Amino acid sequence: MKTPAKLGVFLLAAMAAACSQDNAPNSHDAGASAETAAATADFQKQLLKQLIQAQSGDVIEIPAGRYELNRSLSLNVDGVTIRGAGMDKTILSFKNQIQGAEGLLVNASDFTIEGLAIEDTIGDALKVNEGKNIIIRDIRVEWTNGPATENGAYGIYPVQTENTLVEGTVAIGASDAGIYVGQSRNVIVRNNRAEFNVAGIEIENTIGADVYDNVATNNTGGILVFNMPNLPQPGHSTRVYNNKVYKNNTENFGHEGTPVAAVPAGSGVVINSNDFVEIFNNEISDNDTANVIVSSYFAAGYYSDKSTQENFDPYPEGIYIYDNTFTGGGSSPDHLELKALKVAKFGLTGSLPDVLWDGAIDSKKMVDGELPEALKLCIENEGVGIINIDVQNDFKNISTDIAAHSCSLKKLPQIVLDFDGEQEKPQEEQHAINEVVDA
Repeated sequence: MKTPAKLGVFLLAAMAAACSQDNAPNSHDAGASAETAAATADFQKQLLKQLIQAQSGDVIEIPAGRYELNRSLSLNVDGVTIRGAGMDKTILSFKNQIQGAEGLLVNASDFTIEGLAIEDTIGDALKVNEGKNIIIRDIRVEWTNGPATENGAYGIYPVQTENTLVEGTVAIGASDAGIYVGQSRNVIVRNNRAEFNVAGIEIENTIGADVYDNVATNNTGGILVFNMPNLPQPGHSTRVYNNKVYKNNTENFGHEGTPVAAVPAGSGVVINSNDFVEIFNNEISDNDTANVIVSSYFAAGYYSDKSTQENFDPYPEGIYIYDNTFTGGGSSPDHLELKALKVAKFGLTGSLPDVLWDGAIDSKKMVDGELPEALKLCIENEGVGIINIDVQNDFKNISTDIAAHSCSLKKLPQIVLDFDGEQEKPQEEQHAINEVVDA
């Protein structure tokens, strides 16, 4: 077994030098500033060297301290762990970044990162691309200036990965998504907190994801499950459960023209064009547009016939909402059309129902005038209402009739990651089908 590749005494010295500027009686002393700058440069050089020379089995340990970096870090070796002393103790600051698009870019499998913070990157904070067996644990990503369009797009950003665990992280201030998992398979996102992002947590074009025990608050949209066209794979089979999704009412500060910029402020859980999604056992409250939104690509605000691949399925199908606790919400919807809808249907002091559905269905899949049961939007949630805005017919037949949604669907299997020792394992037969196959 390899010993940890510690930056040890060198990093401790760099840390002391970096911290001394704040603690010295005269923090503007030119000599102290020069010494601090030199120590910071040496730390960055040494860390870059460790990442370049890393071998499988190495553990790169970064002690407590605040470290100023001005260029991106990258890792391209399988089987490496990067470990700090804690998300509030080991802080990598990119506030003065002059080179690179990310804070840390990883192109590797069997990768673990834990116990540190990445702050104020120009672009994405932590991106993991095309790896298998990825663990992102106890990481904080933050833009310390608060919500702003000029912030980086993604906080925690595994894309095209397989067998991925994101747990115990904090994401604050991303101009797209705080925690985003895209074009991946077999994913668990649990025990995280996402706050003051445009999208708190987003699962996009991913096959087989469990999203649970998270807190999403003060975002524009709390938890998003999206399918986008023109990507290598369509997504399906996501369970969103045991989360607290509340007061996601931050004004949308996404970059104009991006899909997430169309998300209304005040959105709790949003499903767009994705299939086989379960929403259950969540506490969802006080999201001013709607606690749950189910929409097609047509209603998303960024639809274009010219840019959409021909075989893209824009309809959300097989959506199952049950056993959630809903409180408040829908009292002050974003967008003029939704405001007008609320007043027209429920009065000045009324609220939109908990579930807002655009009503889009694929007529080609209908049998005897109805969608097959497995493709329906089913709701088994006592006291919950729905509004169907009938987007396909220019809003001519808006309805609050929930009778058509009084149905149940076959429940999805639990996602199991073999390296996840803390997860309660399901029954053997469920374990055998944990890797969801393409629909």
